[in-house]
Amino acid sequence: MKHLTLANGDRMPALGLGTWKSSPGEVGAAVETAIELGYRHIDCAAIYGNEAEIGEAIARCVAKGTVTRDQLWITSKLWNDCHAPEHVGPALDATLERLGLEHLDLYLIHWPVAHVHGAVLPKQTSDFVSLDDLPISATWAALEACVDAGKTRHIGVSNFSAAKLASVCEGARVQPACNQVELHPYLQQRALVDACAQRGVLVTAYSPLGSRDRAASFKAADEPVLLEDPSIAAIAERLGCSPAQVLIAWAIDRGTSVIPKSVNPQRLAQNLASASIELDADARQLILTLDRERRYIDGTFWTPPGSPYSLATLWDE
Repeated sequence: MKHLTLANGDRMPALGLGTWKSSPGEVGAAVETAIELGYRHIDCAAIYGNEAEIGEAIARCVAKGTVTRDQLWITSKLWNDCHAPEHVGPALDATLERLGLEHLDLYLIHWPVAHVHGAVLPKQTSDFVSLDDLPISATWAALEACVDAGKTRHIGVSNFSAAKLASVCEGARVQPACNQVELHPYLQQRALVDACAQRGVLVTAYSPLGSRDRAASFKAADEPVLLEDPSIAAIAERLGCSPAQVLIAWAIDRGTSVIPKSVNPQRLAQNLASASIELDADARQLILTLDRERRYIDGTFWTPPGSPYSLATLWDE
């Protein structure tokens, strides 16, 4: 398995298992199978609602001797209603309890969006809190205290623009280790990836296959289907692999980590094998031409009328 090296020399496996949209009753078996296949990087989040089952699967694998805790890289995320400094530590404690772990390897701010505590999914505009009233810098300081307490080895962000990342970095005592964002050939975000690299911040790609299985409410009519792109299909045929494997291999090839989700044992194995696929110059050049700046997870759900957030301010575009 290829690894990405953090500023302090720690190494994160380039390929991990995403668990967003993995249903209760399925995710535990998927995690256990993945670890048995050789996955060592598991990506979680409190809002996914499946951390307890993931933790049970990890515990089974450790008990069987399949893996030790130190061989695993476990990431989770702070949800939007826990940005206030007094809620950050308890939120991480709850995640650790659900996962059955003493520490995380990486803890991320899930979105640069804040809610009133307890408003897990806002139902009215008063459930939102402006970042002017609850700045990311305050949340970040509380995350730094979690590092000091040994509850997480590294901290980072998710869905942060280059400008928002720069703001965190410039005021941080503990620098962000990673920025997890949507990345795939239709949304290559080359400027953001370069900005992260210049700051020594690793990038993790989520929805690398185009998130075709996300909820219908997140979808637009007649949206492009990444897995059916003819150029990706042509590369896959030439290299003797699947389109999904091309997409995962591309993410690793450009120096990012990638967290495709699956609960299917055969696809889990195929996704893992993607790490061994080598793209040639022709494939890289062709994929460069596919960028549509097309977000599948565009953040519209944070921008109802009256919200302090807009797509322009969310992405700083």
